[in-house]
Amino acid sequence: MATYFVTGATGFLGAHLVDALLAAGHQVIALVRQPHPPLTQKGVHTVLGDILDIESVRAALRTLSAPFDGLFHAAGKVSRDPDDTLAMTRMNHHGTRNTLKAAKEAGIPRVVHLSTSGTVAIREKPSPLPNETSPTPLKLLGRLPYYRSKLYAEEDALRMNTPDFAVVSLNPSLLLGPGDITGASTKEVRLFLEEKIPALPSGGLSFVDVRDVADIAVSAIEKARPGQRYLLGGANMTFADFFGRLERVSGIKAPTLPMPKDALLSDLSHRLFKRASEALGHKIHVLDSEIDQSRYFWYLDDTRARKELDFKTREPMQTLYDTVQDLRTRGIVWPTDDTPSLDTNAWQDDLLSASWLRQIQGKTAP
Repeated sequence: MATYFVTGATGFLGAHLVDALLAAGHQVIALVRQPHPPLTQKGVHTVLGDILDIESVRAALRTLSAPFDGLFHAAGKVSRDPDDTLAMTRMNHHGTRNTLKAAKEAGIPRVVHLSTSGTVAIREKPSPLPNETSPTPLKLLGRLPYYRSKLYAEEDALRMNTPDFAVVSLNPSLLLGPGDITGASTKEVRLFLEEKIPALPSGGLSFVDVRDVADIAVSAIEKARPGQRYLLGGANMTFADFFGRLERVSGIKAPTLPMPKDALLSDLSHRLFKRASEALGHKIHVLDSEIDQSRYFWYLDDTRARKELDFKTREPMQTLYDTVQDLRTRGIVWPTDDTPSLDTNAWQDDLLSASWLRQIQGKTAP
């Protein structure tokens, strides 16, 4: 049994990570900004602190008389709203620097930094597929505050890697699955179920089950090569295919009107649609920044993680089914009398095509 320190334990990925660590028989000490009974009920020892306050992190790391066996840094702020740029820079970049500096001072030997595939795996075209060594898409990241802040954090984290302080970065694509309390990761699925997606974006995405990422993080702290990043994906697919699969699972019709591929035309059509809808008293639930992001391709090649870490993922259709079921079960999306019931066989019927979509090395999904 090892003892691990975890930041971000109350978040979407962090909560699943805690469950995976406990299931593996490890002891977990979690840094929280306020008391969190669900964690303590699981047997997690919580310590009050804030990654923006390095002294509180240092104090939390003195909870044990002996050094921790490792640290998982999953804390951060996820937002696609440009108005949150400063908050994301402080939380994701400065907070990471504080956490790892305090960890190194405390003699913690290994750190897993939870980053995002968007620090490298975003392109204007679907191929070639980016991997961990691909050039950083600085031009695109300049338009994307969240991913820019995560890039700065990741670079700082990996620069701190030394022989006595092993740092690795895990870079998952869009996280889906049950338990997204804040709704930041599963927003597209929620809007789809509420029939608030106005048109089909021209780009493509990659998504992965949050439970699969949590599981591999537990083994990565021992198996991953220090100083390296590992992309983690479950499937690459166009937005049209993504919404088509959600339609199969949920029974909700997918949008059919395609958005223009040209950036200027796409922006213009979105603004015209937005003005017309607002004039009719309807609210548009998709941010301009989200329209911008949906034109890109977020495909990735995660061969390194599959070979070196034995990273395995469940079928993508099962992830979509579990995500939809969770949103409905928790009342985030409230079914009406005419809402179709979930197709429990949808993901099982699609195993062959879903498996093919995962075989991404040197290919792109349709």
